[in-house]
Amino acid sequence: TTLRHNSPTHTQLVISSNIPSLNTHTHTHTRPHLFAADMLAAAAALTSSRQRGLALASAASALKARRCYAAPAKNPDYIVLGAGSAGCVLTDRLSEDGQSSVTLLEAGGPDRGTWDYWKIQMPAALTFNLANDKYNWDFHTLPQKGLAGRSLHQPRGKALGGSSSLNAMVYIRGHAQDFERWSKEGAPGWSYADVLPYFKRAQSHNTGGDAYKGSGGPLQVKTVDHGTYHELFEVFIDAGVQAGYPRSTDLNGFSQEGFGLMDMTISPNGERCSAANAYLRGAEKRPNVDVQTHKLVTKIIFEGKRAVGVEYTDYRGGGGGKVTQLRANKEVIVSLGAVGSPQLLMLSGIGPGADLKPLGIEPLVDNPEVGQNLQDHLEFYQQFLCEQPVTLYPVGSWWQPHKKIAVGIEWFLRGTGPAASNQFESGGFVRTRAGLRHPDLQYHFIPGAVVGQLDFLPHHAFQFHTGTLRPTSRGSLKLASADPRAAPLIDPNYLDTEDDMEDLRRGFRLTEEIVNQPAFDKYRGKRLSPEPSLNVNSDAEVDNWIRNSSHSAYHPSCTCAMGAVVDEQGRVHGVEGLRVVDASIMPSMTSGNLNAPTIMLAEKCADAIRGLAPLAPEPDVKWYEPENWQTKQREGTPARTA
Repeated sequence: TTLRHNSPTHTQLVISSNIPSLNTHTHTHTRPHLFAADMLAAAAALTSSRQRGLALASAASALKARRCYAAPAKNPDYIVLGAGSAGCVLTDRLSEDGQSSVTLLEAGGPDRGTWDYWKIQMPAALTFNLANDKYNWDFHTLPQKGLAGRSLHQPRGKALGGSSSLNAMVYIRGHAQDFERWSKEGAPGWSYADVLPYFKRAQSHNTGGDAYKGSGGPLQVKTVDHGTYHELFEVFIDAGVQAGYPRSTDLNGFSQEGFGLMDMTISPNGERCSAANAYLRGAEKRPNVDVQTHKLVTKIIFEGKRAVGVEYTDYRGGGGGKVTQLRANKEVIVSLGAVGSPQLLMLSGIGPGADLKPLGIEPLVDNPEVGQNLQDHLEFYQQFLCEQPVTLYPVGSWWQPHKKIAVGIEWFLRGTGPAASNQFESGGFVRTRAGLRHPDLQYHFIPGAVVGQLDFLPHHAFQFHTGTLRPTSRGSLKLASADPRAAPLIDPNYLDTEDDMEDLRRGFRLTEEIVNQPAFDKYRGKRLSPEPSLNVNSDAEVDNWIRNSSHSAYHPSCTCAMGAVVDEQGRVHGVEGLRVVDASIMPSMTSGNLNAPTIMLAEKCADAIRGLAPLAPEPDVKWYEPENWQTKQREGTPARTA
């Protein structure tokens, strides 16, 4: 008999016996009281007094371990809705002291234990789940008048980890000025000095900690070492520097402005470090945590103006079955994202009364701001043939299937190789014009060219993802019906302002300038997209191509903004016992990808929910601001103009 205590909540007993009726057993339990019951049963079955004694001792040990945690209650203290980035953080932090119980309800399924789990866990497979609705809500926007009437794809995660199980694993916090702005937009206590400690607490960076990086958090973040990544990533960085921009040694540190290596949420074992892998794997083993998948929450239950629980159905049958109620002893916390959170508030009577009444929903709190202020990043691909055979083409397409299969096998066996990368290993941030204090344009670079979600173009090629960061257009989200299974009406209202069109046009031309720098000379081939015949000096032609080619960067946010819908701790205005904690409560978008700031946001709100004092601010940490930002678009002079 071998007893292994892997942790206070993870105990394993291996019983080996030569008795024919008792085979070798391995019992692994994440709940010590259940483990203890197994040990008592094993003791009754064993004939050896020594083995019986060990089994009984194991049962006692497990029960002792159980006393470290609050026993599961029929009604949990907290109900967390949605196992996305914020929901996973909250479930972990609210339960870590063992004194409070948490039930986490997720409409999607597990992110492991299925035949196709690798589509989530393998970094290079990041686009697979964007192409269907198994792990993805697969939303689409309303037709966009600013984009030639096109309806854009808007995927959202539908599995443990939420969109952190689907995203491109790019870890960008945003610029310090974003949080300085937040503190003036209805979010006091959210300045850069206030939020930096939470970014650091969440993070474990592979290069260690410093004034900007964290080293002991659950979220694994890495940059690749020199010599291990594709040569085109370095070419891209060199071209940015030749164009007159700085080289940044840390795009999340002192200087976001410039070109450099990109941080990625990829674990040392080569797997995606989603919020589920970072936070939920440990939390779900606790006896005071109950994680339930395939549960579609249909309504928040109120007694007067206090939220006391939720109603939900089993989503495996489409969500139309038996309705179950669950009540919370303390709070209900909505973490369904920028689409799901305002949708559930409105289904529960919190939102614009004029919109809810025609759907048969009686307003509990008439707040016209719920679902408003929708913001998203818009981007386009500029693609070029590569004159050197140094791209992802051989392993990214099925034209040479043995190479693609070999890459997959290496990842399954070792967790290494091209499949262990998201292939966004370098990036850049620039200002599109003078008069801006920090970058408003972001680059993702990939040493390949793709069409749609799954297919590489049959060429050696590379592409720039060019997107603006702080659009002035504002959209909205509304209910399509009172049926919680119906997709809401998502209207980002892209390119509603001329400023947004001008910013993208400038970004397009800055990209043309970068690709024409000397660093790209031996690689740069014919332009693939837009077509070579497009006149890049014609505003009309460039604008037309942008309107017909741009797509969402999948960063919806701000639909339950702090100040307008919730307070600075996520508490919903007009009711008690209800919070929203996710990207929807951002007052405005951060300048970059949204996963990192969403995790930070949930870390900070978790302390507020627990009644803990916030982490001490770090007011002495500085950030780069160009000396002549009022008069110069960049500090340097390009080696070559486009």
